[in-house]
Amino acid sequence: MTPSPHRRRALAGTAVTALLSAGLVVTAAPVSAAPSADALIAEVYGGGGNAGATLTSDYVELANRSTAAVSVDGWSVQYLPAAPKPTSTWQTTALTGSIAAGAKYLVGEAKSAGGTTALPTADATGNINMSATAGTVALVSGKDPLTCLTAADCAADPRVHDLVGFGGAVVVEGASAPAPSNTAAVSRTAGDTDDNSKDFTAGAPAPTNSKGETTGGGTTPPPTGVPARIHDIQGTTRLSPLVGKQVSDVPGIVTGVRTFGSSQGFFFQDPSPDNDPRTSEGIFVYTGSKAAAVKPGDAITVAGKVSEFYPDESGAKSLYQSNTELDSATVTVVSSGNPLPAAEILHPDTVPTAFAPTGGNIEGLPLEPDKYALDFFESREGMRVEVDDARVVGATDKYNELYVTTKPAQNPSVRGGTVYLGYDDNNAGRLEVQSLIPFAQTPFPVANVGDKLTGATAGPLDYTQFGGYVVQATQLGDLVSGGLKPETTSKQTVDELAVATYNVENLAPTDPQAKFDRLAGNLVHNLAAPDIVSLEEIQDNSGATDDGVVAADQTLQKFADAVVAAGGPQYKWTEIDPTNDADGGQPGGNIRIAFFYNAKRVSFVDRPGGGATTATTIVNNHGQAELSVSPGRVDPTNTAWNASRKPLAAEFRFQGREVIVIGNHLVSKLGDQPDVGRNQPPSRSSEVQRGQQTAALRAFVDQILAVNKKANIVIPGDFNDMQFSPTVATLTAGGKLRDLVNELPANQRYSYVYQGNSEVLDHLLVSTAPRGVEYDVVHVNAEFADQASDHDPQVVRFRPSTGNELLDQLLDLAHCFAPPAR
Repeated sequence: MTPSPHRRRALAGTAVTALLSAGLVVTAAPVSAAPSADALIAEVYGGGGNAGATLTSDYVELANRSTAAVSVDGWSVQYLPAAPKPTSTWQTTALTGSIAAGAKYLVGEAKSAGGTTALPTADATGNINMSATAGTVALVSGKDPLTCLTAADCAADPRVHDLVGFGGAVVVEGASAPAPSNTAAVSRTAGDTDDNSKDFTAGAPAPTNSKGETTGGGTTPPPTGVPARIHDIQGTTRLSPLVGKQVSDVPGIVTGVRTFGSSQGFFFQDPSPDNDPRTSEGIFVYTGSKAAAVKPGDAITVAGKVSEFYPDESGAKSLYQSNTELDSATVTVVSSGNPLPAAEILHPDTVPTAFAPTGGNIEGLPLEPDKYALDFFESREGMRVEVDDARVVGATDKYNELYVTTKPAQNPSVRGGTVYLGYDDNNAGRLEVQSLIPFAQTPFPVANVGDKLTGATAGPLDYTQFGGYVVQATQLGDLVSGGLKPETTSKQTVDELAVATYNVENLAPTDPQAKFDRLAGNLVHNLAAPDIVSLEEIQDNSGATDDGVVAADQTLQKFADAVVAAGGPQYKWTEIDPTNDADGGQPGGNIRIAFFYNAKRVSFVDRPGGGATTATTIVNNHGQAELSVSPGRVDPTNTAWNASRKPLAAEFRFQGREVIVIGNHLVSKLGDQPDVGRNQPPSRSSEVQRGQQTAALRAFVDQILAVNKKANIVIPGDFNDMQFSPTVATLTAGGKLRDLVNELPANQRYSYVYQGNSEVLDHLLVSTAPRGVEYDVVHVNAEFADQASDHDPQVVRFRPSTGNELLDQLLDLAHCFAPPAR
């Protein structure tokens, strides 16, 4: 996903855990050293003392971009020629001390006769004579010389903390940085994307030591540049026409200050806008881990460098849009206590309904804010906006974020959310809300879907990786409850079979008992004790510890005991342990599908022989379709199931009638391009594997129906895809299977809430044989800030077919007098 509601929250740490908790599969990245989050190489200069040079010495400048000092005691700076030979060796300079948060560290190297200006006092000194035009420099967590002579080998060496190859060097991160010269150094432009060509540019050398001293004997002078206004910087596309340039005398009023974490800074806005609706009048000034010495209402002028910050820090490889911002800024406060520029109130008709332009990467397209929602928001990037009486469409999460809609009439759900009904019908009114107000002063509202923030919610408009466009609130409306309550479903009658599906979000024995109790209460009270429950994301007995354990009997026993304690039946269970670390999900967790079943109501047909790689097949027993092994996995060696859960099929009997249940948890949507990203329409690359999976599943179903077209088949699970997706269409083609969510009214079709969209990931499909089908999505989690899981369970109640039409009709008649099951 530890992250707090910062705009620069990276896909790491608890954020990754949060994604994996939804059963997402992480694909290994190409071999590369991880981007440095703290100490890194900021500048390299090898022309010292050469003809035409001003400086007398070579140098390497380090910087610390974290919020804490980084010790470099026992570390070294090392140098390798641009085209190393097998006999080449790395030259080293030992480092001592530490680099303060946000500070520089200067390493002086070889000195020659040329030049007239000495370096400021170096923090460490060596005698490496670096090339002025090409080579590789590494920051190494150790003193011993590196032995790697290729980019791949160096990327694999854990001692390499950061590395830059320049001038066409062989050993690089990504591609080579440009060539410096006797009068130019290579300098880092922003963060670390692990691509030297994007992270560094050639320019005048500017060595700075840990005291901030420069070659002039003083501290770093304020930047100078072209006078500009914010709308000149923002321009008419998503990318600034002044990116990479120094600007100065940029006027505006401070509208919001971020005072926490490593992404501190402030928003300011020009109170004198131009006449072009495409150009934003607001912008963010990034100050790193150092608090900005400004407050809202300050009139200021700013000098700094224009940059495009991508929230996942991967630059050209990013799937997201960028934020135009000013870095390395010098701020002059002209006056204080000024009124803030008026926030633009976003009425229901203010934001266009059409979501985004199309045609690939939209970054360079002229903005059309009167036509597309994403263009509208981009043209207000950094500016104050306001939503009045905002309806909450995404509950408060653990990062203190929630979603509201500016368009309350757009696809409203029956319970106050915003239903996602098609790829071409994205809900354009959604905005995330975070807060710039210290929580000690104003706690962030803990809101459920359907609640309201009455009054004004206002602040600068930002863009983040995990939320899209975000109101960084400096004013929060008052929370008024919408009265949302968890749902309960009807009890099945004595002659109805109830089958449910529930993704229990990485359930492990190490979870608090309270989670087991909540989930058990859902089964007993909200779902009315279904006869069979397909459980997704059951973890092994050691949870996320990657220790080779695959058995899950302790997890299931603890859950079954909690059901009994909640007043429910004594569920038995059946499942198949996966091959260790082969089914995706949270590393070490070995999530799998398992079935709970109430043996007093339904009989499990146990046919031994199932295993992690053993396929169950269909046996024709005098016209009855039976499983060769039960439980058994469906086509588990098919490459469609690589790094993903394999479907689990089991055979049950209810009142003498056979029912085959096939539980599923398809591969996640990780890897799909975001709907608020720079590629429009976004590519959904994960659909390819899910399409292969549902093709295999459909082939298995067709084999059952080829034996018995009246077979009672139930297919529950987390399909990680929408009801209108090609994934599900593969199963429903030809009308042999019904996706029951499509039989609900449109405003009830959801089981999951993501970025303010109430959407479908979980499904229950049935064959045409079951009669008297009643289906319910039981909303107990997804709309609530307090959740037992991030998914809502579903249940179907039906009378299985006997295969005899006349007998079925008689049983249907008797159903009219059937009491509820006990």
